[in-house]
Amino acid sequence: MKIQGAVIKEQGATFAVVIVKQSAMQTATGSEEQQSAARRYFPGMPIVLASQDSHGTFQYWGRNDLVKFLASISADRIPWKEYTFS
Repeated sequence: MKIQGAVIKEQGATFAVVIVKQSAMQTATGSEEQQSAARRYFPGMPIVLASQDSHGTFQYWGRNDLVKFLASISADRIPWKEYTFS
């Protein structure tokens, strides 16, 4: 399995940001399912979901303080990479 995302250490918190399809974030149930699936790959970390709209603008879903932090910075500052899990 391949996941696009990032592990971020900021202000004493370590958390994961995982890119998902925009449709996965349209309902609370869908978001919670995606978040739960990502926890298997990033155990013990809070998970924030990220998706891009048709204009390339990122939207985030997860813990409020982390979402506010990510929304306040440019997505270019996020150390995106591809994670491969077997």
